[in-house]
Amino acid sequence: MRRHFLIAGALACTAVLSPLAAWAQAAYPSKPVRIVVPNAPGGAADLTARTVGEKMAKGLGQPVVIDNRPGAGGVVAGQAVASAPADGYSLLLISSGTAVSEALFKSLPFDSRKDFIPVAPLATFDLVIVSSPTGEFKTLAELITWAKANPGKLNIGTPAIGTTQHLAAELFKTAAGIDAQVVPFKGTPDVITAIRGGQIQVGLDILSPLLSQIQGKALHPLAVTGTKRSRVLPDVPTAQEAGVKNLNAASWNGLAVPAKTPKAVVDRLSKEINVALRDPDVRKKLEALNLDPHPGTPAEAAAMLNGDIQRWTEVISRAKIERQ
Repeated sequence: MRRHFLIAGALACTAVLSPLAAWAQAAYPSKPVRIVVPNAPGGAADLTARTVGEKMAKGLGQPVVIDNRPGAGGVVAGQAVASAPADGYSLLLISSGTAVSEALFKSLPFDSRKDFIPVAPLATFDLVIVSSPTGEFKTLAELITWAKANPGKLNIGTPAIGTTQHLAAELFKTAAGIDAQVVPFKGTPDVITAIRGGQIQVGLDILSPLLSQIQGKALHPLAVTGTKRSRVLPDVPTAQEAGVKNLNAASWNGLAVPAKTPKAVVDRLSKEINVALRDPDVRKKLEALNLDPHPGTPAEAAAMLNGDIQRWTEVISRAKIERQ
């Protein structure tokens, strides 16, 4: 009889707790939500989070606060969210850079695949291969033909070693079947200066900071590296259209929450993010940053992260880049 009493008591407690748990999830959110951004204020990642967060706040009925935590290749921000309660009040801006860090660093204080649940993509942005307008390459096919006839003599400039752009250049070499040198610079301005000064023949970088140089005819675009043409450069072919198969190196960003966050909370956040991304005003603001809004599901965001981790791990191994 005592055992039956205990079982009955447990069932009674469950009956009481289940409505309480449902009420707690239904009450979400009951306080401000923060988005931790691994970049300084003012950049594309920060502005993306602020633009989407402002619209999300209206749907959630609570403020969305941006918490900028730059440093250590995103490790500072990632650790802050990985160690936060799994209650939906701390989100992390993840990106292709998150995947690069997972592939490049031997040891991180978190595992991007195990310690986070991707909630939704936010936006994608193109990478572009550029040359000097006075140089000898007017098309990507001409560049590849020259590189194959002159092995080891083509120099491809990118921002710092270990960036998405740097690894995309290594992937381009393999996909194009060419022997070339990837030359990492401190940043985009140095890449531009080196191309215009003739120290390197081509560069590979994110389109957005190069766009004014391209529109001003100071740089000549040869191809974008994603699977579709750029909205702002519709006449420029993709690398695949130019004959380089198996090259897909577009960048992206999205939002994630700590692992074990309740599914109902993840679904609510995903819904509000997608509502924001489909808002005409939000889309207009993101497109002004040369970003392409990318509504999507948690599963799609997870596939983007996992696919990039696998891709960049293979590139790092093949290019014999020392893991840090």
